[in-house]
Order: sequence, then C-alpha cells, then structure tokens
Amino acid sequence: MKTMQIVSRAVTAAVLVAATASCGSVVRDSRAPVMLVMDSLAGIRGAVAAGTASASLTSDVLTIVTSGGTCSPTAPCPTVFSDAGTATVHVVLKDIGLPGTTIAPSTNNQVTITRIRVSYRRTDGRNQEGVDIPFGFDTASTITVIPGANASVSFPLVRIQAKEEAPLAALITSGQFISAIADVTLYGQDVVGNAVSVTGSIAVNFGNFGD
Repeated sequence: MKTMQIVSRAVTAAVLVAATASCGSVVRDSRAPVMLVMDSLAGIRGAVAAGTASASLTSDVLTIVTSGGTCSPTAPCPTVFSDAGTATVHVVLKDIGLPGTTIAPSTNNQVTITRIRVSYRRTDGRNQEGVDIPFGFDTASTITVIPGANASVSFPLVRIQAKEEAPLAALITSGQFISAIADVTLYGQDVVGNAVSVTGSIAVNFGNFGD
C-alpha cells in the first residue's frame, strides 16, 4: 500500500510539472499588453522580374526563361524560382481603457518580429508533407513594429527546395495542379520580453503554368 502511495504521488508530481511547462508559453503570451494584427498577406510569383503582390499566389513549379545570359527563344532555360510573401502588420493595446478615456502605448509596446513559420494544408484533408503538400519550414526576418504605424515583413512563401521535391516536382510533367492554403505565423516579442504572434492565411495554386 505504501509503495502504491509513493507511485501515486510521483505520478501526480510529474503531471503537475508537465502542466506547468506546457502552460508557460501560453501564460507568457497572455501577459503581453499588445496584440499583433495582420492587415494583409500577399504572395509574389517568382520570375526574372519581380511580380506583383496578390491576395492569392499562382506558384509556377518551372519557368521557361527566354532572355538574359545564355537564354533565348531558341535556347530557353528551364528555371526554378522561389515565391515571396509579404505581410503588413500593426500592434494594438489589449486594454482600450474606460469609455471617454484614452490609453497611449509606450515604447515598451514595440514588438520585434524575428521568426516566421510557413506551413501548408489542403481543404480535402490530404495533408501529408512530402506527399500531398510541401514541407513546412521556419525562416527568419527581423523588423520592429512601432505602435501607431504599420510595418511590412517580407519572407519566402514557397522555397526553391519545395519545387524540386515531392509533390511539386511531379507537377512539371504530370499536367496536374495542387490547390493549398499557406498558413503564415509571425513570432516576436515586446520590449519587456512578452511573446507575441499572429497568423494569416493565403491560397496557393501549384502547377506548371504557361510562360
């Protein structure tokens, strides 16, 4: 009986420790006095000349380049380009104050974004990375968002590596297309170290489109 009580206490202690560890980031994030708001998320199709930002992305897995260097209409160069993403964000105070009062943010409420996570999903539920969708990835980009002003963050939305791996590489010759949603999460912290993040989504259509 005594042995069972000791085991029970040990299990209870382990559960409490695990719960504390898992809640730590959530509690820290909830302490942040500001929130990041994503105003817009756009994709830019990779090409020889920079494309135009769009609310959805047409991602070409292979582009035929006919000018520049040794490339010409008679000797075209099959080329793979990465696709870029851009997000516009701002910060807002969680506490908006009592009616008739105004709370002004301070320099402590500046948020510095340092990490970006891009992952993909399909609406049909087929979401195995490397089979149905490209692998998700983390990347870095540093920018400070000042209260009262918008800030733009640029990052790769579709990497070159993804177009050279399954399942995108097969689209070069199969004539098929993959429609997916890219979820983009920006991670940062305010000046006093509170974690802040925001997620936005954009439609991405993969295929070997005409050039």
